[in-house]
Amino acid sequence: MAATLLTAGMIIGFVVASDFGWLPNGHAVPEAPPASMARPVATAPQPVLSGGGGQTFVEIAKAVKPAVVNIYATKSGRAESSHATPLDDPFFRKFFGDEFFKRFDQQPKERKERGLGSGVIVESNGLIITNNHVVDKADEIRVTLSDKREFKAKLIGTDPKTDIAVVRIEATGLPTVAWADSDKLEVGEFVLAVGNPFGLTQTVTLGIVSALGRAAGIAEYEDFIQTDAAINPGNSGGALVNVRAELVGINTAIFSQSGGNMGIGFAVPSNMAQSIMGQLVQAGKVVRGWLGVSIQDLTPELSSQFGIGDTKGVLVSDVMDDSPAKKAGFERADVIVEYDGKSMDSPTHLRNAVAQTPVGKKVAVKIIRDKKPKTIELTIVEQPKSMGQSGEEEAGESATPTGVLSDLEVRELNEELAGRYGLKPGERGVVVVRVKAGSTAEELGVREGDVVVEVNRQGVTSVKAYERIAGKLPKDQAVLLLLKRQGRTIYLTLRP
Repeated sequence: MAATLLTAGMIIGFVVASDFGWLPNGHAVPEAPPASMARPVATAPQPVLSGGGGQTFVEIAKAVKPAVVNIYATKSGRAESSHATPLDDPFFRKFFGDEFFKRFDQQPKERKERGLGSGVIVESNGLIITNNHVVDKADEIRVTLSDKREFKAKLIGTDPKTDIAVVRIEATGLPTVAWADSDKLEVGEFVLAVGNPFGLTQTVTLGIVSALGRAAGIAEYEDFIQTDAAINPGNSGGALVNVRAELVGINTAIFSQSGGNMGIGFAVPSNMAQSIMGQLVQAGKVVRGWLGVSIQDLTPELSSQFGIGDTKGVLVSDVMDDSPAKKAGFERADVIVEYDGKSMDSPTHLRNAVAQTPVGKKVAVKIIRDKKPKTIELTIVEQPKSMGQSGEEEAGESATPTGVLSDLEVRELNEELAGRYGLKPGERGVVVVRVKAGSTAEELGVREGDVVVEVNRQGVTSVKAYERIAGKLPKDQAVLLLLKRQGRTIYLTLRP
């Protein structure tokens, strides 16, 4: 069965616990044995968590639960009913006439959808953070507090790119959860997830941080905390807290094959959530920083090609025109190892760091160019609206194919081929028109329509230049290709 990433859910059937195991609802529970037969029960002390200021799980739950709320979002939609009614009977239509029925046919059939999620009170004056998908396109949002008071909420702002939303209720003196610095979170730490799974309010589950910096394909900007604390549909927007009862993340999704918890849940880190919330409250929108480079993972093969000792860093596969990077002197094949004082180990990490940089801030970027370290300073600008999904474009999945250039057939790029492959007029290079069937190059990702821009760091502007470079290559030497694909450039290593 295919695995699924789930972000919301409905109340479903559940089971009740008894001394004799789990029994379905409606089944009789056997009577307890007489007191004289009952065995004494030992009471274990509550564990004290290391680094938690002496707090027990009970104390953490008591501190956090009052600040976690239920969120009900009502959405209107057009009903699509498959049930026949008397009005659909041809006899009635013939008797009353089509004109009579037009008034019914033209009236939209409205239906109401009610979504259920969670939220966290982060300011005592009623400011609540949740997920965008919980309140997206809602006509009405209602919030129920832990003391059962209910309020109509006002939507302050949403950011689909991180799946964060902020709402406010008219109330004061509310309990809150303090923010934690999620950058200090470590794999293996205890965390508690608090929310309303399946509508079961004020539910607390315990687990650890399983991984950091996860990307799950849910949002455009992802840096998820992965946890095995049980998160289920309805937990979306709820709190993930550490042993100091501080908010380290906003629960967002689960990885599931059955619709329920399988020990893999994801939460937006508190630093990202707090930054997005601040912008939504102040401006009603999110402004992201822009560097202006196309980037990809630095694989072991690419690292070897560029003479770098390890795979730490992010490879620049292209520099965009009129971008801060272009003006500051970035070049293709630069390897970014540090951005604004923080080491970079993946394209996702760099994209998130740049996006969260305040516009106008001057940053230092450490790179490796031609095996030598270099520092470039530049000023971050606002991400252009035309950038689409991301400001720093990832050049697709990095690949590490093996093979030889004889597996590829290339031709001079002309108007006919440009039209066939949807290439822009004026593109330079040679285009791949055939990849040998069954070859490693085909298997590992070289595609028909790819434009070869460089071979082993040497520019290719014609088939003659391509053949001249290829003819000088030893048969057992790896080949580094720079390809342009769908407007983006990527490096691939072909190894014989």
